[in-house]
Amino acid sequence: MESYPFNTEGLEQDTIDLYSDTYKELKSKLELWRTGHIDFHLEQFEVFNNTVRIRVLGSYALKQQNGNDCYVLFVEKHYQYIGEKGHTFEDDDYQTWVVAYLKSDFDRVLIRRETLTDKLLELVHPVELDFEDDKAFSDTFYVLVNDRNKALRAIDRSFRNAIMDLRHDDITIEIHGHTLIAGRQGAMMPGTAVHLAEFAERLCKLC
Repeated sequence: MESYPFNTEGLEQDTIDLYSDTYKELKSKLELWRTGHIDFHLEQFEVFNNTVRIRVLGSYALKQQNGNDCYVLFVEKHYQYIGEKGHTFEDDDYQTWVVAYLKSDFDRVLIRRETLTDKLLELVHPVELDFEDDKAFSDTFYVLVNDRNKALRAIDRSFRNAIMDLRHDDITIEIHGHTLIAGRQGAMMPGTAVHLAEFAERLCKLC
C-alpha cells in the first residue's frame, strides 16, 4: 500500500492523485516542510460558514528567513446545502488553502474578484472599500471590511500589488485580525497551488 504525505482516509483515488501531484509540484518548486498537528482555527472564517466539519488532511510549512512562516493546507470540507424542494443535503469538498500571518491587524476583510453584480449593487448600496489612488485595484477586486480605518492602513500599495499578481479569477482572500487565508471552493490544480503558495510567501516577506 502506497504511503502519502497526507491523510487519505475516506478519499477517492482521483482526490488522492490530485493531492499527491500538488504536493510533488509544491515540493519541487518550494522549500516545503510537513508539520505536526496545528489548529489553524479555520472555523472562524466566513468561507467555511456552511461547513459541518473541517478536516485538515495535510499541513505544510513554507519556512521564511524572517521566521514568519506560512502554510499550505489540504482541507476536507463537509458542508450542507439546500437542494430542490428545500431539502437539505450534505457533501464533501476537497480544497487547498494557504495561511499567512500578517504584522498589521486588518480586523475582518474579504477580497475577491469583482463581478458585474457587485458593481451594480455598489450603485445602490455602497459598502465596498475603494482606493482612490489605485483605480486598477479597485476596478479588479471587491473588498469588504469591518473597520475601514484599520483596512486602509493595512491594505497598502505593496499588499495590493501582491494581490494584483494573483492571476486566478476564483481565488478568495479572507483576513481575520492578523491571519490571512486564500484559496478557492472546489479542487485546485497543482500549478495554481504553487502560485498561491508563492503569493503567501511574498506576503510573509512584505507584511
